[in-house]
Formats: sequence, structure tokens, C-alpha cells
Amino acid sequence: MQLEELKRKSIENRKKVLQYIYHAKAGHTGGSLSILDILNVLYNDVMNVSPENFDSNDRDRFIQSKGHSVEALYVVLADKGFFPEEDLLTMCQYNSPYIGHPTKSIPGIEQNTGGLGHGLPISSGAALAAKKDNSAIKVFTVLGDGEMAEGSNWEAMMFAAHYKLDNLCTILDYNKLQITAPNADVMGLEPIDQKIEAFGWAVKHVDGHNLEELSKTLNSLPLVEGKPTFIIAHTTKGKGISYMENVLKWHHGVPSEEQYDSAMKELDLQLQELETVLK
Repeated sequence: MQLEELKRKSIENRKKVLQYIYHAKAGHTGGSLSILDILNVLYNDVMNVSPENFDSNDRDRFIQSKGHSVEALYVVLADKGFFPEEDLLTMCQYNSPYIGHPTKSIPGIEQNTGGLGHGLPISSGAALAAKKDNSAIKVFTVLGDGEMAEGSNWEAMMFAAHYKLDNLCTILDYNKLQITAPNADVMGLEPIDQKIEAFGWAVKHVDGHNLEELSKTLNSLPLVEGKPTFIIAHTTKGKGISYMENVLKWHHGVPSEEQYDSAMKELDLQLQELETVLK
């Protein structure tokens, strides 16, 4: 997909994330906005996965370990045609399958996630299975930075390096805020790159909102033959909405009517500015 179309989709999908969270009166707004550009690039420019090939063993795999930010995943999957977008109007309502974490009952979702620290172990197993099958598929997973305190992630990193799973790519949504406080105050990660390299992974820092940089990096995998890839994507919690950016309360905040209207106007202006640049 062309870069201009990716940029347009990111803004449009931010509007949809807010729309469905506002309608449901529930959701993890800040984290969904921080991972949305990553998901946009993965699904529209990198991965070989679609409604047409989802039952094929030859599809790439994506597992969102950061399951509480499922609203962004729902919007991207609906945009790809996995299910009708209007289904999301039932999100978080009684008997709706569109609950607050990914489940396999939703078309396009590989695994139930949300119990933090599970996505990378599952992804590592999928990558090893693909190696044993001599399959050319790639496996991608997105982790939250607060999630890195889970020991199961570090066990999975040892596993993936030991088996030389260079078909595995982990992307860290490094927005540096978690539910109660900045990561640095709760459980410091730095120097995160050196720690992960010491576990035998190839590591790269990227701007998690620079679509061109994301595309070039994720289309050039593995970073090192014989090593799994770890992308540290520096992101902004609440990205795209000025009053939400880097504000802790928007971890799972729901905008009021006034805040919702303000956010939509801000995103509409971003779309107008993009169209002006593209003319």
C-alpha cells in the first residue's frame, strides 16, 4: 500500500477507535491509539494475511499480546474485511463477542490474549512450528511495555534465541506509561535494548508512528539471519489527540461528549491537512 494511503488509514482508524469506544462507554483508549500505526502497517503493507487465506497454513501470524488494546485490532480487522464494521457497534454489550480482549471467536484473531505475558510464548511456539514445517511464514507479536515485567516474556526470549527463530518479530509498544504510573516508576526497563540483545535477539529502535520507517523495517526482516527480531517502537499513549497524549488517565478513559467532539474535529483537521499536502 502507498505511504499516503497508509497515513490516511491511520487517521481514519483513529476516528473509528474513538467512535466505538465512545459508543461502548468502555475501552483502552490510550494504548489503542499508540499501537494503531503499527497494526496499520502490519496488516496493510507487511503481512500475508487476509479473510481469503486465514484458513491456510501459509498465512503469516499476528498475536496481540497487549490484548487490552483490542479496539485498535478490531478496527483494523474490520477495515480488512474480516467482519462487517457495524458489528463493532455491539462492542462490550451483552452477548456480543466483541469483548475487551481478543478471542478466537472473532474472525481474524489467532489466539485469546490479555493475560499479559502469554503472547510471546505462543508466538515463539508458532514460529518454531513453522520452522519444523519448512514454512516461509513470519510470526509477529505486539507487547506492551508494562507487560515486560512478566517473566514468561524473558523465558520465551531465551527459547526463541536458542532455536534461532529468525521468522519471529516482536514489536514493543514503548509508550512508557502503564495503568498506574510511568514504567520507570513501576518497573524500569532500561537499558531495554542491551537486555534483549544479551538474550540473543537482534534489536532495532524505530519511531512507532513513522509509517515509512515502520514499513521499511518490517519489510526487511530478519534484521540478522538466525536471530529473532525485537523492534522497540517508541510511541505516544493517546497518539493523535492532543489532550490525550502522554496523559496517564487515558489508559482506559472514555471521552465525554464534548471531549469526543473535540477529538473528532482534531482528526478531521489532520485529514484535511493530509489532503492538502497530497494535492
